[in-house]
Amino acid sequence: MNKSEKRTRTLELLRDNGCWFLGCALYATAVNSFALPNSIAQSGLTGLAILINRFSGVPVGVLSLLLNLPLLILMWIFIGKRSVLHTLWVTVILAAALDLFALFLPAYQGDKILATLLCGALEGAGLGLIMITGATSGGTDIVGRLIHQRWPHITVGTVVRLADAAVVTANMIAFRSIESGLYAIIAIFVSTKVIDAMIYGAGSGKLLMIITDRAHDVANAIITSSRRGVSIIPVEGAYTGENKNMLMCVAKRHEINTIIKTAKAVDDHTFIIVSEANEILGNGFKKTI
Repeated sequence: MNKSEKRTRTLELLRDNGCWFLGCALYATAVNSFALPNSIAQSGLTGLAILINRFSGVPVGVLSLLLNLPLLILMWIFIGKRSVLHTLWVTVILAAALDLFALFLPAYQGDKILATLLCGALEGAGLGLIMITGATSGGTDIVGRLIHQRWPHITVGTVVRLADAAVVTANMIAFRSIESGLYAIIAIFVSTKVIDAMIYGAGSGKLLMIITDRAHDVANAIITSSRRGVSIIPVEGAYTGENKNMLMCVAKRHEINTIIKTAKAVDDHTFIIVSEANEILGNGFKKTI
């Protein structure tokens, strides 16, 4: 490994650790300042740790780490050690942040809806920062990956949702409040939206499929007006049997109307399909890792 590669690796490691520390700090703030003071049920192993803490008094961070350890061992055995090392380090940071922040962070006990929204937003931002580096904070994600490894027809998302639902329900019973679970649903919804925005937002856009008899003219007009690349794909109409061309183009959201108007100006009979492109990697969009 030359000096340039070492420097790049060092910068990546510093960047990743910065994301992990900040992400864990945001998540710990959400739990200690908003979730716990307002009895907002939590999902995942953090929620299970809060539940055990309610009856045992053992710090939430310590419990979270202890609950993750057997899962990490299984992950090491069945999935691989590379993923485990990153996850273990993030889990340690998160456990420390949960317990340290509990000592001095102020508790917000105002409007519960506002507390729920802030809780979800901070948790989403924290987890998003961790996930954009390719790491995970452990918990039900590990359970999902392990089960999927053994039974591939069961998706990771299904396992995570079922496990989270079980933990939230248990917290509702512990808090003796249905509202606790309802607030949790709102917080989880906000959290997932923030995570998606952080992970996919920078690269998200639209995919356009334009079927036309004047493919080259339309393509040249789009390239000139929007500076976006276009691919020409031969297609055949199943009903008419006619041979045409389909243009495929990806663009950012604010560019879509311009491209549609440009295509229609060249060929008013174009057939245009616009769909979501959750992540676009490459020149002009999100850089590949």
